[in-house]
Amino acid sequence: MGMSIPQYLGQMDIRKGVVGLATGAGFIYLLYKAIRAGIKCQPPLHTASPICIARECTGPGERALPQEAPAPEASSVGGPKGLAVERERHGRDSGELRRLLNSLEHKQDEYAKSMILHSITRCVYLLEAEASSCTTDDISLVGSMLDDKDNSVKIQALNTLKAFSGIRKFRLKIQEHTVKVLELISTIWDSELHVAGLRLLNSLPLPDYVHPQLRRVMPALMEILQLEYILAQVQAIRLLSYLAQKNDLLYDILNCQVHSNFLNLFQSTQPGSLLFEVLVFAERLSEGRNSPHYRAVKWHYNEQSLHEALFGDESRLADRLLALVIHPEEEVQIQACRVIVSLQCSQDVGVRPSSCRPSHSYFNSGE
Repeated sequence: MGMSIPQYLGQMDIRKGVVGLATGAGFIYLLYKAIRAGIKCQPPLHTASPICIARECTGPGERALPQEAPAPEASSVGGPKGLAVERERHGRDSGELRRLLNSLEHKQDEYAKSMILHSITRCVYLLEAEASSCTTDDISLVGSMLDDKDNSVKIQALNTLKAFSGIRKFRLKIQEHTVKVLELISTIWDSELHVAGLRLLNSLPLPDYVHPQLRRVMPALMEILQLEYILAQVQAIRLLSYLAQKNDLLYDILNCQVHSNFLNLFQSTQPGSLLFEVLVFAERLSEGRNSPHYRAVKWHYNEQSLHEALFGDESRLADRLLALVIHPEEEVQIQACRVIVSLQCSQDVGVRPSSCRPSHSYFNSGE
């Protein structure tokens, strides 16, 4: 037609534009892809094998941190790690990991502790048998490093706990440090610490007893999401997406205050990995609002809440979703369609509007 998309949308009511799009063959194809993707079993982001974890088969928007690269390195205690791995392959215990843990018990300066923890992390990923033979006392020793005054030691301790979380028998013990980790990421404004702490939390099932603490740190999580640091944003949105599926936390998330430009996270110029995670988050929030449990209560939201930014009468989410339906990355297109379908389902079941201002579907075919 010789017009750009913004020019075209400027001449049409946004809701009619969506309806027109919804009836097109392209939208039907994407909707089919979205449904098909939804019923497929997705493979896990990583396996429990330390060797696979060391190669860091990361999910969207995530990359292996430099400190966890599996390349052989001379440790601060003992011989080269490459030789330790070779000995384990031949069924012999190198003793490397035990020597590192023992050295951590001795009084060390901050730099030495950081380097020892760094080496322990690599050993856990690479030396499966030796890591599995560790004890819960070893986990407690590493966890005690979270109280160190130096942030670099805290970050390395978080990375080490993340490495140990790949071993099932240690997960309950590591869970005991969840409240401390939440305290760190909400009180220390350090991007690398945020990434390390959130990666650890995302690797663990979070017990119900930490929900009160999660409510208290929700504003901090939302703030991290809105910072322009992609690694921390992706980890924060993954955690929030997980928490959005908890009935007793959904309202706390929806009523959390956000910046006026929150919808910038849905702009097509954002990295595709972040866009995909943000769209998954929006879909889960929409589904949560649609649940009978949530609809049974009339909720009150503040005017700067996430709920109003996404689902309020003045929200411009529809504009963002329209642009993302034609995004170059197919998984973003499909996920945008899933959000549109979820919002339409909310209209069909008659989601109770908020008391702040009426909320309705942006894709009401009757308009």
